[in-house]
Amino acid sequence: MVNSRRLLNVGRVLEAAEAASPVEAVGAVARELGLAFGAVSVSFLISDLSGRALVRLAHVPLPGGSLDPGERRDEDESATVLPFDGGPPEQAVRTQSVQVLPPDPAAADDVAGLWGVLAPVTERGESIGLLELYLPEEPPPDVVAEVAQVAHLLAFVVIANRRHTDLFEWGQRTRAFSLSAEIQQRLLPEAQTCEAAAFTLAGWLEPAARIGGDTFDYSLARDLLHLSLTDAMGHGVDAALTASTCLAGLRGARRRGLTLLEQARATNSALAEHTPEGRDDFVTGLVGRLDLTTGRLELVNAGHVSPYLLRGGALTTLELAIDLPFGLFADSDYRSTVVQLEAGDRLVLITDGMLERNVASLDLPGAIREGTGLHPREVVRALADSALVAAGHALQDDATLLCLDWHGRHDVSRNAVSGAEPERASDALPPTQESRSR
Repeated sequence: MVNSRRLLNVGRVLEAAEAASPVEAVGAVARELGLAFGAVSVSFLISDLSGRALVRLAHVPLPGGSLDPGERRDEDESATVLPFDGGPPEQAVRTQSVQVLPPDPAAADDVAGLWGVLAPVTERGESIGLLELYLPEEPPPDVVAEVAQVAHLLAFVVIANRRHTDLFEWGQRTRAFSLSAEIQQRLLPEAQTCEAAAFTLAGWLEPAARIGGDTFDYSLARDLLHLSLTDAMGHGVDAALTASTCLAGLRGARRRGLTLLEQARATNSALAEHTPEGRDDFVTGLVGRLDLTTGRLELVNAGHVSPYLLRGGALTTLELAIDLPFGLFADSDYRSTVVQLEAGDRLVLITDGMLERNVASLDLPGAIREGTGLHPREVVRALADSALVAAGHALQDDATLLCLDWHGRHDVSRNAVSGAEPERASDALPPTQESRSR
C-alpha cells in the first residue's frame, strides 16, 4: 500500500548523496526516495542539451549485448534519448506539474500494472529533468505533493554533484562537439533560466554547423540584474576565442563594480588590445543593467540587432543609441539608453542568426506575439525551433535569444512550488495523436 503520508528523512537522503561518489550520488538518492515511497522502480531523467528530449542515464554492464533504439554507450554507462512528443514527460516539463499515469496495458513487463508518477526536477525555473516513480497503487494527493517536494530536493543533489563529473553532460549531449562548440558551451551560464519575484529570464543558443561565436549571459545582484547578448565576428575557433575574450571582459568589469558604460568601454579596450595583429576581430552586442526596485533598464547597443518589446499585446522595436561593435577601435566610446519597463512587459533579444537569409521565411514578430502565454523557457526554444524549420535545419549562423519577463514585484517573495512558479508555467500542449494512443 502507498502510505498517504510519511516524513521523509532528509538527513538520510543527504547522507546517501555524500556517501556515494559524485557519479553515483543521484542514483543513491533516487533509491532512497524509492524506498520512502514504496516505489517498485525509480529513475532520474535528465534534460537533453537540445531542449527537445529527456535522457535516461543508467549504469548497465552489457557485454556483447545490443543497444536499444536511441541508446548510446560509454563502456558501462548508458544514455537513452526520449524525444518530446507531446506526451506526459513533455507535459510535466512544460507545465511544471506532476503527472500521474494509470497502469498502461502496453507497458514493459517491469512496470506493467503500476502507477507512474513524473515529477519535474527544477530549480528557479531551470528544468533539470524528471523524477520517475512507479508505484503499486494510485498515489493520493498528499503523496503526489510530497513527490513534487523531493523532486525539488533532487535538483540540488544534481547541481551539487555534476560539478565533479562529466557523466551528466555526456548523457545530455546527443551530438559531437567541435573544439569551438566546446569553448562556446563553457561560456554560457550554468542555468539558462532564472525565476525571481520581479522577473523571469531564459536564454537559448541554437548553434550553426560552424559555430558563430554567439553568447548570452546574466548575473543577479541584490537589486540589479545584469544581462548581455553578444555575437563575435566569423566562425569556428577564432570566433569562439573572440567571444571568450569579450565575455571575460564583460564579466570582469561587472565584478569590479563598474557602471554599465564603464563595462562597455573596458570590454572594448580588452578586445582591441588582445586582437592578434592582422585580424579584424569584433563583437556586436547588447549589454544591460536592470534596476529591480524600479524597472529602469539601461542598455548599451554595440552595433547589434535592436531588441523587441512586447507590451499589452503590441510589439515594437526599441530605439536605442547605436555605437560601434566592441573591439574595432581602442578609443571607441559608448552611450546608453534607458527604458522604463512596466509590469507585464516582455523583452526579447536576438542575434542576427534569427534574421539570416535562409531564415527569411520566419515571421519573427508574429512568432513572438504567438508565444505571449508561454514561459520564457518555452518561448526561446519555440523561436529557435521556428528558425531551424525555416532554415531547413541548416543554420548558417548561430541563432541566440534572451527573453525577459518583467513582473515588477521585487519587494515581495517569489511564489514558488517545488522550484517553479505555477502561475508562470506554460499551458499544457493539446494531446497529439501519438500521446493519445499511449
